Amino acid sequence: MKLSWTLPEDITIKDFLKMQGVSRRLFKTLKEEPQLVTLNQQTAPLWLIGKTGDCLEVELPEEEAGTYMLAEKLALQIVYEDEHVLVLDKQPGVAVIPSMNQPSGTIANGLLWHYREQNLPYTVHILTRLDRDTSGLMLVAKHRYAHTLLAADQKQGKIQRSYAALAEGCLTEASGTICLPIGRKEGSIIEREVRTDGQKAVTYFRKQMTFTHHTLLELKLATGRTHQIRVHMAFLGHPLAGDTLYGGKRDAINRQALHSQQLRFIHPFTKRVLTFHSPVPADFLIE
Repeated sequence: MKLSWTLPEDITIKDFLKMQGVSRRLFKTLKEEPQLVTLNQQTAPLWLIGKTGDCLEVELPEEEAGTYMLAEKLALQIVYEDEHVLVLDKQPGVAVIPSMNQPSGTIANGLLWHYREQNLPYTVHILTRLDRDTSGLMLVAKHRYAHTLLAADQKQGKIQRSYAALAEGCLTEASGTICLPIGRKEGSIIEREVRTDGQKAVTYFRKQMTFTHHTLLELKLATGRTHQIRVHMAFLGHPLAGDTLYGGKRDAINRQALHSQQLRFIHPFTKRVLTFHSPVPADFLIE
């Protein structure tokens, strides 16, 4: 893929690309492969000063997937795609990234196949990763440069998500804020817990519907700690239905009842605000 800009002022190519958020890793590649950079259709070194109105073009380098990442034809529910980003609606029970125990059948395997079908020389760059049993919307950058730009937005809280969750018990509050630090549980590489020496974690919740033994909630995150919603709700005495890792029971639903229902972000190139919705899954409406 080739990106192009019209220089707004006299400036070195390197300084201009820095202003565009180009990463050190990409700069290194552009130095090693100078043919990827052209100014007015002529190969140009990064130190060259371009003039106002000059046309700068950068060919994005090919990317290599890790040796453990194999392309595999899978059914992906893609709700939006362009040359830079992709949004999909993940089904529950599907892992996102391959592991030693599960080298295939993951979202990443399916994305690699999808890219190969389009002759795209990229690997997988997932911005909003979900747990295996969590369903709903995920944001994926299709190439390394888009990932760099979106990751910067993510750090600044510009990628916004809301979740639907089915919690055990009946919450009395209509809405509220949970501000409790979260850290890794001692002796576990997976489980997290609320602990005084943990990282700051803030969750906002709003009650949507009350069932006989459960409450349907909408939750938003001000921080992005691992298992944040699951840990916070369990600490309050209202673990997510089906979330056996944090004390939930599987009598009503056979997976942790968490769903990424809304995703909102600024497109890294068009600068348009894009918003996507995914309805509450049928297995949440249990009573």
